Amino acid sequence: PPTGNVIYQSQSDAQSKGLAYVNACDNSLVLAVDSTSTVAPGGQRASVRIMSRQHYNGGLFIFDASYMPVGCSTWPSFWTVGPSWPMGGEIDVVEGVNNQDTNQMTLHTGTNQTTGTNQTCTLRKTHSTNQFTGQIMGTDCYSTGQADSGCGIEDTDTRSFAYGFNNAEGGVFALLWDISAGISMWHFARADIPVDLIAQTPKPSTWGTPAGFWSSQTCNMMNNFYDHKMIIDTTICGDWAGNNAYAQSGCPGTCSDMVANATNYLSVADAKWIINYVAVYQ
Repeated sequence: PPTGNVIYQSQSDAQSKGLAYVNACDNSLVLAVDSTSTVAPGGQRASVRIMSRQHYNGGLFIFDASYMPVGCSTWPSFWTVGPSWPMGGEIDVVEGVNNQDTNQMTLHTGTNQTTGTNQTCTLRKTHSTNQFTGQIMGTDCYSTGQADSGCGIEDTDTRSFAYGFNNAEGGVFALLWDISAGISMWHFARADIPVDLIAQTPKPSTWGTPAGFWSSQTCNMMNNFYDHKMIIDTTICGDWAGNNAYAQSGCPGTCSDMVANATNYLSVADAKWIINYVAVYQ
């Protein structure tokens, strides 16, 4: 779960501050980071995090957005998480930081070899081209508070994240969580969304090779992922967007200084989600 220089607002506070609202023109949901208040360097800026009331143990999850937070210090994500992290697991469908070009998809689990080999979750290092199109970033899904890289796959499509995503008028991310087969993730740029998804009658078997796939043959889906809730949020700086990642991203100054200037979240970073819909099929 992300940490950072933010104070997540209650529903009433987020609405009164204009950080969470429904656009009356198209019924899209806007979730934004505060871009008017002045805070101290390294301080905390108001932001929004929303979570589903219902929890899930599988299904097809569709996330359609036309815009995502971008730029230096930002850390937007759409993810699911179970109880007692990391034991209940975490599935990161959309995630990245600062000036990252492509989306990173990651699984996090709480089991390792000491728990039992039949309980572990790993990602195959070698794969055939018909399994997934992304690039492997890590193969061991086991995560702790001190080492939480997980087993990630990086999308190769620059329209999957940040400026490339927004310039393509956004798109759709899909997570198919199938206990028997594994976990698959797709990204479709706005111009490439399948007809069945547009009609909201999704048929994943017709979508072609996913960007990411974690096989149940090397990951015990039932024991590692359960009772998940969906989360959409934006944090600032923190463990990933701050520290070394910020310095290596080409962003100006320090992440702490970036937080202090409200105008950064309208100019250097445009920190808002515009979400068309979220749907779950079970």
